Amino acid sequence: MKEYIQSKIQNIIVTDKSLHYDGSVTICSVLLDEANIDQYQKVDVVNLNTGNRWSTYVIKGDQGVFELNGGGARLGEIGDPCVILSYTTTPHFEGATVIHTDKYNKISKKTTY
Repeated sequence: MKEYIQSKIQNIIVTDKSLHYDGSVTICSVLLDEANIDQYQKVDVVNLNTGNRWSTYVIKGDQGVFELNGGGARLGEIGDPCVILSYTTTPHFEGATVIHTDKYNKISKKTTY
């Protein structure tokens, strides 16, 4: 068994941050559904402005929301573009969903690897 990319949300924009939240990232439920990412699933977050990369878990949010919570709030600013990566463990690569977002965190394109 090997770990492979399952899905990616490209260029999601930070809409809010909350240092005193217990942790995680809050992501628009529409994007999560399209990317096949479950609530409480582990993801990596990559901030394209700073290069910061960290692992956390997901909480479903309202339309267009992408919020950095807890310690992750120190790793980005509102307006920063980020990438969300989820993974799966399988014997062989089975493909991955890639969701591209616009500046309002709405889907602009959906592709696969």
